[in-house]
Amino acid sequence: MEYVTLNNGVQMPMLGYGVYQVDPAECERCVSDAIAVGYRSIDTAQAYANEEGVGAAVRKSGVPREEFFLTSKVWITNAGYEKAKASIDESLKKLQTDYLDLMLIHQPFNDYYGTYRAMEDAYRAGKLRAIGVSNFYPDRFIDLYHFVDVKPAVNQIETHPFQQQRQAHALLQKYGVQHESWGPFAEGRKDLFQNPVLTGIGGKYGKSAAQVVLRFLIQSGVVVIPKSTHRERMEENLSVFDFSLSQEDMAAVQALDEGESAFFSHYDPDTVEWFMGLVR
Repeated sequence: MEYVTLNNGVQMPMLGYGVYQVDPAECERCVSDAIAVGYRSIDTAQAYANEEGVGAAVRKSGVPREEFFLTSKVWITNAGYEKAKASIDESLKKLQTDYLDLMLIHQPFNDYYGTYRAMEDAYRAGKLRAIGVSNFYPDRFIDLYHFVDVKPAVNQIETHPFQQQRQAHALLQKYGVQHESWGPFAEGRKDLFQNPVLTGIGGKYGKSAAQVVLRFLIQSGVVVIPKSTHRERMEENLSVFDFSLSQEDMAAVQALDEGESAFFSHYDPDTVEWFMGLVR
């Protein structure tokens, strides 16, 4: 495993296991499989409704808690100081742990300043080892960064070969904040797994298109959290530290960048109204 040192000195694995859209009934089994395969970084969120499954799998694994890097996220409906403070304690309870290694604001909506203050207090109290944000585009990220005491350690944003977030990446490097990818495979959109550039590169190394994607992002300095409910895919996704892409390969994948979301834009009023509909 490769690690990155966050801006507060905490070490974070470059590759973890994400449980977005993992059925709560299946989550404990999936996370148990991931742990058995060798994952130690697990990414969940309040909105995923499966924190309990993650916590149960970690507790039953027999692996010491300090070997894990656990991440969760405060959802929009829990925004604001008091609600966020209570939700952090609730997440700790569901995850059966005294602390989280990373807590993020899930979306840049509602009173995220109040949420961030609650996370700062939890950080100072030792309940959170690092704090950060998710889905914060450069404008909102810069605004938040300059008006908080504990600087965000991570920004988790949509990042994959078709949306490489070059502007955001450069900005995060400038501020010393770790770039983390959600959706590294673009959820299979645009025929990612059959993309001729990715499969062609993979053929050179005896690797799949998915493994090429993960290796590309890791070599670009981006933390990845691929998700799969199949143990063999979990093993495949973890097996990306035994090869490196050449400069030519990196350039070929960089050329796939379309510079726009494969899902939605937080700048789109219709998208924002959709998120507001979740809060009502």
